[in-house]
Amino acid sequence: MINSIDIFCTVIDNLGDIGVCWRLAKQLHHEYDLQVRLWVDDLHSFSQFERVVSVSHAQQTVNGIDIYRWSIQDDFSTILPADVVIEGFGCRLPDAYLDHMAHAHPAPVWLNLEYLSAEHWVSDCHGMLSIHPRLGLKQYFFFPSFLAQSGGLLRESELLNQRLRFCQSQQTQALFWQSIGCADAPSFRTKMSLFAYENPAIIGLLTALSQQDSPSLVVIPQNRALHCVNAFLGKSLRVGDVVNCGQLRICVIDLLSPSQYDHLLWACDLNIVRGEDSFVRAHWAGKPLLWDIYPQADLAHLHKLSAWLACAAPFIDASWQQLQSYWVNQQNSPDYWQSLTPQLASRQVEHEAFCQFLAQQDSLCQQLVTFCTKKHDAI
Repeated sequence: MINSIDIFCTVIDNLGDIGVCWRLAKQLHHEYDLQVRLWVDDLHSFSQFERVVSVSHAQQTVNGIDIYRWSIQDDFSTILPADVVIEGFGCRLPDAYLDHMAHAHPAPVWLNLEYLSAEHWVSDCHGMLSIHPRLGLKQYFFFPSFLAQSGGLLRESELLNQRLRFCQSQQTQALFWQSIGCADAPSFRTKMSLFAYENPAIIGLLTALSQQDSPSLVVIPQNRALHCVNAFLGKSLRVGDVVNCGQLRICVIDLLSPSQYDHLLWACDLNIVRGEDSFVRAHWAGKPLLWDIYPQADLAHLHKLSAWLACAAPFIDASWQQLQSYWVNQQNSPDYWQSLTPQLASRQVEHEAFCQFLAQQDSLCQQLVTFCTKKHDAI
């Protein structure tokens, strides 16, 4: 039986890594009653979307989870490891902590929580064992994925029920829009969220929306996509700005907490997302999505994108997959985006079907706890 878990996270892209680790920590604590310590090297990035996190406190407790600021140079000589140690996305553990793990009886279950991928090799590598060359510790690789033979996707047990209640209540949605500074959002025929990188396709999309017959609202939590939005408008926007351009309204808001961001995804008709956390959460919204996957010099991102599209293909029409291709190829002509809004209603049915299919899979947290319990009890 496991009682405690340590999660180590180094923040690389400001939001994605810590976003995943924070959601995982909360679910492990709240749904499985486990004692969780979350070790984070960048409290500033953490506090940008979780306002109750204090940058000035190296140790604090938030939502029942003990949060520690750490670096590889810190003194871990007095820190005893938990029953389970999760190395978030291959971050290196401190040597002194590893030494404690090697001398613990029983030794902790040590997981390397990998990045999300739908590529076929994930099924072969999930759960793979690696032996530490110096200490002989066992480390297991745990892969989140859309594939059946994988670690699954992060999904709280009540998430889809919460989404259903939210979507069935116009009052709840109106209060949400008001809380983020977009009180008149319900009056717009089409509502979109934009959380992306600097993709020139953004300019083509915004141009097309501004020229259409019906009004559209694009809500932008402060992120790198603003560079392209500013280029489209010819002016610099900041949080709180609301700008009209033809049939398009752009609303820039502050970064949202994880639960608020879920609500934004649920309330929109289209969600453009980027990193691992926003990408997975968009699936649970059951709404059409476009993935602004981070471009890599060796074009590895195209293999990842193709693998995901193959998983979605039984559910999502080829015309939407074509739009995804336009997006990843950064097509900035509005001609490519004129067909987007007319598709949204039918594509929503398809994305909801894909969501329900994925929900049949055990969640990442459920699979992780089962995996670790079996390994721990077998020691």
